[in-house]
Amino acid sequence: MRGVPAALSSAGGISLSVCGLTRRSPKTLSFSRHHVPSPACFSTNSSPGDSSASKPWLLVGLGNPGKSYQGTRHNVGFEMINAIAEAEGISVTNIHCKALLGKGCIGDVPVMLAKPQTFMNLSGESVGSLVSYFKIPLNQVLLMYDDLDLPFAKLRLLPKGGHGGQNGMRSVINHLKGCRDFPRLRIGIGRPPGKMDPAVFVLKPFTKNEREEMDFTLQRGVEAVRILLLQGFNKSASFVNTPRPSELLN
Repeated sequence: MRGVPAALSSAGGISLSVCGLTRRSPKTLSFSRHHVPSPACFSTNSSPGDSSASKPWLLVGLGNPGKSYQGTRHNVGFEMINAIAEAEGISVTNIHCKALLGKGCIGDVPVMLAKPQTFMNLSGESVGSLVSYFKIPLNQVLLMYDDLDLPFAKLRLLPKGGHGGQNGMRSVINHLKGCRDFPRLRIGIGRPPGKMDPAVFVLKPFTKNEREEMDFTLQRGVEAVRILLLQGFNKSASFVNTPRPSELLN
């Protein structure tokens, strides 16, 4: 969807290989940062011979920053991060790589929760920088975002794929040099009614009934993320993608 222009600029940084390609990651923004102690299970330090298991998962929700966008359909990715943060007691208040960032654990698995602050269409500037800076393997980067082509309040967990016309995901893939091999949790917001412009629809707030249904879906998403991290992708995909009995009746 066409969104709003970016309000943050990029800068030069360190070089790192992502998906087999060398790119340069922007430095951390020069905003003030809140330093909080990392949980005992959390470490981004690595040494020769470390496996990807020593790295944290990067959980990213896509959306637009600012109060005017809160509660809109395009911001369910942010809401998913908020739901995880609340459920797991993780504070998402640091500023790093153009994102609000929080560190914590789900079970004994270290995680970073991120909400890019670049506006939706430039999400890749933040995600690419986070992946590069923390050297996160792409199979441990989970993107969560709104999807017009998925029925309202439905979830779909996939191991990889394209952007599907979602401009935030388009930006992420571009900043990962075309790499698409990372998992994503799609959150259905349905199609706009009548001839409404999709760009207008995604910035609309939910109705009261939709809000209740979406809140339930977000809690289901929290459980899906827990299963993913603690039991593996296949079990989580089965939990998310298998229709529930109520859905089979529709």
